[in-house]
Amino acid sequence: MTYLDEAQLGLVIALIIVGALIIIGALIFFFWWIGTANRLRRDQVKIDESASGIDVALTKRFDLLTKSIAVVKGYAKHEAETLESVTAMRRPASDASMKDKADFSNAVGKAFDSINVVAEQYPDLKANQNFLALQNQVGDVEEQLQAARRVYNSNVSVFNQEIIVFPSSVIAHHYAFVRRDFFEAEEAKREDVKIEF
Repeated sequence: MTYLDEAQLGLVIALIIVGALIIIGALIFFFWWIGTANRLRRDQVKIDESASGIDVALTKRFDLLTKSIAVVKGYAKHEAETLESVTAMRRPASDASMKDKADFSNAVGKAFDSINVVAEQYPDLKANQNFLALQNQVGDVEEQLQAARRVYNSNVSVFNQEIIVFPSSVIAHHYAFVRRDFFEAEEAKREDVKIEF
């Protein structure tokens, strides 16, 4: 039986330490990789969930629009052209792009503006309890839609930052994660407000 001399024993201990460090480093890298990939996937789920919130608010907004049209049609028969163009709109599908949803939101917003213009021409309509209730509901839905947009855009911002910042960008590239679109504001609301006295 041969015993290792001190030099050989030192070499064996050094190799064991180096091997242990390599294994520990590999395990740390492995768990970091899995953790980052899972975080990016959770971020995608949050984005999809918040997009669903926008869909719900847009659907509710569209439903209120059609109810408002029904009330207004009784008062404004000759405004049918404007009102019928609104009914031709279709709700975007849940798999539609965020740009399509934003375009739909803008169209519905313009339709509500048209209805309010019609309401100004008919004092009886402005005083109608059904119309007033619908207007209040529209205000509530607008707030819900704004909140859903903020949540969605916040989630998209976090995700987009994570997929472009090193080192998580390496994982994002490996799994082919792509940037998500923000829900953009309507063009008219980006313009400066003109205040005239």
